[in-house]
Amino acid sequence: MVGTRRVCFLLKVRADRAEEYRERHEHVWDDMRAALTEAGWRNYSLFLREDGLLVGYLETEDFERSRAAMEATEVNARWQAEMAEFFEELDGRAPDAAMRPLAEVFHLD
Repeated sequence: MVGTRRVCFLLKVRADRAEEYRERHEHVWDDMRAALTEAGWRNYSLFLREDGLLVGYLETEDFERSRAAMEATEVNARWQAEMAEFFEELDGRAPDAAMRPLAEVFHLD
């Protein structure tokens, strides 16, 4: 897809809540999945290390536009409110607002 941007980000899940966080993602709500797709999130994956390091990856045409589209949905507000308790270092922000994309330094097609 021309114009697709690969986005990778890090967040920190509380290590003592990592298993429950993993379990919650086995049953992501259908309306949340639909909202992500409609907002332009493609090939979205989350990876969780035992110590709580969370690595997210997605592809989108415009990350800020896709993030703003999700922020405008009611389902995202509910999901973020439920997930906030799992994270460290949010400083009062919702988990999706705390995502800071990493700079891509290499890609092999």
